[in-house]
Amino acid sequence: MNFVHRDNDKRQCGASTSATVNNVRVNNQFISTEGDTNSHSGGALRATATSGRTRAGGKPIIILNDPAQQDSFCGKIGHAGHGHCNPKATSASGNVRAGG
Repeated sequence: MNFVHRDNDKRQCGASTSATVNNVRVNNQFISTEGDTNSHSGGALRATATSGRTRAGGKPIIILNDPAQQDSFCGKIGHAGHGHCNPKATSASGNVRAGG
């Protein structure tokens, strides 16, 4: 089990998540689900431990360190090494966990 990632929580590249489910909250923030993108445009999150188990809005929820697809800064000059090619979830709720 790991802590639940939410709307506005940070990504490895410094961006924040834009949650799409707007009826489930964790610590007063909407919960993040598979496919949510980030503030840098792109970076759709992929559920790992919760896939097929824990859902919100019919989609698997995201937990700390879940991976993501690249965002719009991946491979751009000046952005190398900033995590844009896998802007995974790097912050989360401090007291709500999910997954196996």
